[in-house]
Amino acid sequence: MVHQRNYDIVAITETWWDDSRSWSTALDGYKLFRRDRKGRRGGGVALYIRGVLDVIGIETNDDEVESLWVKIKGKANKTDILLGVCYRPPNQDEEVDNLFYKQLNNVSGSSALVLVGDFNLPDICWELNTAEKTAI
Repeated sequence: MVHQRNYDIVAITETWWDDSRSWSTALDGYKLFRRDRKGRRGGGVALYIRGVLDVIGIETNDDEVESLWVKIKGKANKTDILLGVCYRPPNQDEEVDNLFYKQLNNVSGSSALVLVGDFNLPDICWELNTAEKTAI
């Protein structure tokens, strides 16, 4: 499907990838960036980015936050784009949410930011387009 649709970028959450599999995750013509969940099953994020794009991976040291960041270099004096993919498990602690916010603040020095993912935010009301924290 990726080749048929000619996508430049594909972001995936809940990859469930780890080093125990012998199958290949490579796609011809794409650079793969991945961050597997450490220490437990499930989760993980990945980005496939067309090989013609000039991309730099951005390292973060937060193993608890399931996110992956890259900078796509702008061509001909165009602005660089910071691209992030994040997976937030439904039962994630507020402490890890705060680590993500801190990480977002640290990496978002670029003037252009694209953030995609599965955020599993339980307090979103789609009818009213609100997201209020409910007291437990």
